[in-house]
Amino acid sequence: MKLQIKLLTAAMTTFMVAGCSQFHKNNAPVLEAAPVMPAPVHQANAAPTLGKSVRHTGVSVQPMLFGYTYQDAQGVNYQESSPPNINTERYQDLEQNPVHEVAKEPISTFSIDVDTGSYANVRRYLERGGRLPPKDAVRVEEMVNYFDYHYSNPTGQHPFSVNTEIVDSPWQANAKLIKIGIKAKDLEQKELPPANLVFLIDVSGSMDAEDKLPLVKKTLRLLTEQLRPQDKVTLITYASGEKLVLEPTSGNEKDKILKAINQLQAGGATSGEKAIQMAYKEAEKSLIKNGINRILIATDGDFNVGITDFGTLKAMVAEKRKSGISLTTLGFGTGNYNEKLMEQLADAGDGNYSYIDTEKEAKKVLQRQLSSTLATVAQDVKIQVEFNPVTVKEYRLVGYENRLLKNEDFKNDNVDAGDIGAGHTVTAFYEIIPAGQKGWLEDSRYQANTNLKESNNNKEYAYLNMRYKQPSQTKSILLSQAIPVTSKPLSQASSDTRFAVAVAAYAQQLKGGAYNGNMKWSDIVGLAEKSKSNDEFGLRQEFIELAKIAQSLSAK
Repeated sequence: MKLQIKLLTAAMTTFMVAGCSQFHKNNAPVLEAAPVMPAPVHQANAAPTLGKSVRHTGVSVQPMLFGYTYQDAQGVNYQESSPPNINTERYQDLEQNPVHEVAKEPISTFSIDVDTGSYANVRRYLERGGRLPPKDAVRVEEMVNYFDYHYSNPTGQHPFSVNTEIVDSPWQANAKLIKIGIKAKDLEQKELPPANLVFLIDVSGSMDAEDKLPLVKKTLRLLTEQLRPQDKVTLITYASGEKLVLEPTSGNEKDKILKAINQLQAGGATSGEKAIQMAYKEAEKSLIKNGINRILIATDGDFNVGITDFGTLKAMVAEKRKSGISLTTLGFGTGNYNEKLMEQLADAGDGNYSYIDTEKEAKKVLQRQLSSTLATVAQDVKIQVEFNPVTVKEYRLVGYENRLLKNEDFKNDNVDAGDIGAGHTVTAFYEIIPAGQKGWLEDSRYQANTNLKESNNNKEYAYLNMRYKQPSQTKSILLSQAIPVTSKPLSQASSDTRFAVAVAAYAQQLKGGAYNGNMKWSDIVGLAEKSKSNDEFGLRQEFIELAKIAQSLSAK
């Protein structure tokens, strides 16, 4: 019996090791034996990891920042970029924002976010995977900000307008929703400053799938079509090593650029080594003063730059942005997708993060929204809301969990925050409980017997402060306005507000529905259907179909 078990274990281990070869096109050995570690890979003194080790058919798999360490049934250690037949996608673990008492914490501070990758990634789970996404893959603000809203255009000295609307909340009895909507000034493509773009492309073996490198090439072709003579493109690839495929080339040489793109092929291990350093070096060589200087990374997230510590990598990218070069991440593929890395790198690099799951999404990001993707009109945008204890009892910020700032960070111009691209719209919701109403929290014995002092300031729910910097400037500008005590039924709100509430409810439901109250999937679908006007590209109708898919999967 023991002999049979040993034979079975050995056979299964051989099968798993052989499966890794699917990530490589060459016939070279897939797994290279590494020196045996002094302790098992899953113990505390092993290399830094992002999660717990997993046992799978006789092989111990340990997730690491840019790859995986294996220990087979015989105790031999291996390293590889991605394990076979195991979903190793990685997401940032974030708890939803809690409820705050205004009497104790009247001030809320956060950075704006224009990323949209979470929406497209969740869509991929629902449409192609036929299953609900992991809760950590859902970020409410990226769901809401995936859509354009018809806010008023800026008319004064500031590069964006600020719009507020207060409605009855569909989630919590007695609650109100305060919507803060920002609209950045538009720039026509011909108005964009000249662009210095560096494409950093993952061509490792794990990119050899239809939804990876072939889709990357389609995406780059779309961007190439938009280039002007004053724009320059550099193309760098990385796999077993980094390679300068195309030196800085003018946008009027589209055939030359397309030829370089068309010749890209996947193969080799995922090891970028000094690829990102090369990308910054090339971007600095072609730096355009007062222009657009940006690196665009296209990868499935197994992005290895020779740095194994996540914090060190972010710090390096954050330091590089001081040179005026921003970094945008474009995510592709499934199975081994490292979404946490993609989203956090874009944040550190003052860029934006998008997930490209279809050619249609590529057109949205790099064709219709090219200006907002590339051109920044306001940097380090921070929002601080001070709630009035006379009129507001409790509040919670909907989403933006990984964008929270300390209150003292608001005035500190050395603290990084999000940027807004030309034409971008950004939306944020606070759910509040007006004073005197029953909310999420129980009144304490003494609080219940304490009357607030009479105040003349009973006409404001809150005071909104915003800080931002003009591009390439170091001193922030303050913008302030009061949020009045007013409200309307949700049914009487603008179609944009009603639709944004439906999207936020959809995201909250995918995260477990803890804050959705009695709102059901059918209510979310109904609210979206009644507010889908201004749907030029059919994105709102697509959302309704996604909500229906989620509803059916939830029923199962």
